[in-house]
Amino acid sequence: MKTINIETWKRRDHFKLFSQFEEPFFGVVVNIDCTKAYAQAKAAKKSFFLHYLYRALKAANSIEEFRYRILNNDVILHDQISVSTTINRPNGTFGFGYFDYNIDENIFIADAQKAVEEVQNTEGLIPSKAGASEIHFSAIPWIDFTSLSHARSFSFPDSAPKISFGKVTEQNGSKTMPVSIHIHHGLADGYHVGLFVEKFQALMNEA
Repeated sequence: MKTINIETWKRRDHFKLFSQFEEPFFGVVVNIDCTKAYAQAKAAKKSFFLHYLYRALKAANSIEEFRYRILNNDVILHDQISVSTTINRPNGTFGFGYFDYNIDENIFIADAQKAVEEVQNTEGLIPSKAGASEIHFSAIPWIDFTSLSHARSFSFPDSAPKISFGKVTEQNGSKTMPVSIHIHHGLADGYHVGLFVEKFQALMNEA
């Protein structure tokens, strides 16, 4: 990772403005067509959640603005970002699972499955640290939401993007899934969220 020189950074004014806000995050909800991705995952008998999670993380890693984090008032750029995700437990609670991105999807899924099993067989919560390289993911597969907000501690210097996935629904043979993207406005704009959505949809459409 490297530290950004804020004074010569093209986002200097944006960062200084939005970093003063009590709530510097903005968010959108989009519908992603997952017809091909869902069929592909089921045909391969693999978790659809891990199938789309890999593609979302791959899309995020391809966009520099999704790899910025704030640490001790500095802006750092991570070379690669990883996963922090909620994992449901059999007792109705959830835990946080952590695992790295790997360009090899099979290795990524194998590592993810280990993390899922570990969280499901333990108790407690281990929150991520400020400035860490993770993206905060969550899935709410029971709800076809059209908007979403997050629990936030304004005293905690949070700068990690938050991406949430909703319920898959089908209409006229096409499957769609709502996806919520929240990101720190000092680090990224709507343009960059648009790039992520475009890349994620393209990856979901791949045969």
